[in-house]
Amino acid sequence: MPRAYVLLNVESGSEDTVLKQLQNISIVEEAYVSYGVYDLIVKVKADTMEEMKETISHKIRSINQVRSTLTLIMIED
Repeated sequence: MPRAYVLLNVESGSEDTVLKQLQNISIVEEAYVSYGVYDLIVKVKADTMEEMKETISHKIRSINQVRSTLTLIMIED
């Protein structure tokens, strides 16, 4: 099962709003507000790489307040 961490930059002040939206996405396992370069850190797990790609591209990145993302795909042993 593909897993990844998605680091997000969002509009200032919208962290909690985006966090709540992320928690409603089925492949999101964990999501946290972060202080530093990135505003939110999200752990995702999907059944397939295609599902992960579609969800990140069309659900996470399409949230209005999301300005940029960085996806770190985990390598399985």
